[in-house]
Amino acid sequence: MFDAPGPRFRRRVFWVSVVSAVVLAGLVALGLRQFAANGQLDPVRWRPYLTWPVWRYLLNGLWSTVVAACATGVLAMAGGLLLALRPNRFTRAYAEVMRTVPVLLLVYVMLFVLPSFGVNLPLFWKLVVPLALSHAASYVVIFRAGVESVDPGQREAGLSLGMPDGVVTRFVVLPQAVRHMTPLLVTQAVSLLKDTSLGYVVSYTELLFNGRVLANYNGLLIQTFIVVAFVYLVVNLALSRLSHRLEARRARTAR
Repeated sequence: MFDAPGPRFRRRVFWVSVVSAVVLAGLVALGLRQFAANGQLDPVRWRPYLTWPVWRYLLNGLWSTVVAACATGVLAMAGGLLLALRPNRFTRAYAEVMRTVPVLLLVYVMLFVLPSFGVNLPLFWKLVVPLALSHAASYVVIFRAGVESVDPGQREAGLSLGMPDGVVTRFVVLPQAVRHMTPLLVTQAVSLLKDTSLGYVVSYTELLFNGRVLANYNGLLIQTFIVVAFVYLVVNLALSRLSHRLEARRARTAR
């Protein structure tokens, strides 16, 4: 689709990357210097995070985050797949509108608006339903792109054999489309996992909420949120690495 970058463009990208890395390293060094000047790097402030009770509490929050992310992913993918397989004005409008509406706004609607009409869901679903509605729009685009990436001749060959259109879609088109979509699905899972941090708004005990409770308990605000950020970083980097490996495998298979 695009031409390969030339040597001038590669040199420009290289120097921009070098400058960005130097600036980032300088900001990190400045931040560490300020932390040290204010006693935030004292070992006594980090010692609680070497104990199992603290990590057990944070890992319980991480488990709740994973459960919410899995439930959201299942609902969002199911809804996105159904909408992608029935393209019409409604599905296109849904995808465009829901991708522009902030997820936090949907959470507030679920938290404050619906209870006034008698719809008061458990805390878990007050988080999962808005996330599923929002991410379903992204999955519509992903599934639609995956289906369109399959050679049209595959569908035509199935139909020429007398197979119904639904059977062709299920057993011919979708299996091939999934191989193309898998890296994008994993990348979307990273975004979904990060959005579960909105659980603190509805008091759902996910990782960030547990981090806030822990910081209020021990008074170590900076240390707690650095540890929480580190946990998010490790999980999301693992998912990103998985996405890159799947993309590389798909590229090797396509050759």
